[in-house]
Amino acid sequence: MKAIAPQLMTYPIVEIFHSLQGEGTWTGMSAFFIRLAGCDVHCPWCDQKESWTSKIYPQQSIKTLAEAAKAANPAMVVITGGEPLMYDLFPLTKALKKLGLRVHLETSGAYPFSGQFDWVTLSPKPFKVPHESIYPQVNELKVVITNQEDFHWAEEQEKKVPPQALKYLQPEWNYPESQSLIFDYIRKAPQWRMSLQIHKFLGVR
Repeated sequence: MKAIAPQLMTYPIVEIFHSLQGEGTWTGMSAFFIRLAGCDVHCPWCDQKESWTSKIYPQQSIKTLAEAAKAANPAMVVITGGEPLMYDLFPLTKALKKLGLRVHLETSGAYPFSGQFDWVTLSPKPFKVPHESIYPQVNELKVVITNQEDFHWAEEQEKKVPPQALKYLQPEWNYPESQSLIFDYIRKAPQWRMSLQIHKFLGVR
């Protein structure tokens, strides 16, 4: 059987779009998003539930994705989901980096790490704990907070990431009271920062 050329390999894609990064360290910068389909973490507050299944979405080739990302001329390409680590990301990231693009990952870490990235954002969820291979790769830890108990999860995850990793607590959009919880917590734990989802305030993707 003839092997498939890497550029012709495909991934199930929910959407690709050019916007601004709305969260974390790179907030406000030009970003091209590649949203992969498929996720079995199933966070109850997920705002991308349509991405949970991969069956209904078209496959797009690495060549198509890389060319679209290059044409957008973004500051970074963000591979997100769904849960992107369900797939081997080495072929896709290699193609993007070959074009001189900066490549970021947003993941829950629920599957083994793969790919070549300039920046890795881990948003761990207690519903499906991260694979241990993700922790050494983390540049940015981002924990969603809905209630007081979530801080215990954040503290457990903080111990596992590199000491230089930036640490964010993000209010769950549907629980406005989580903002004041984070505000009070960070005043006592200055190693943490608050991350706000500015794209939601702006009403953009």
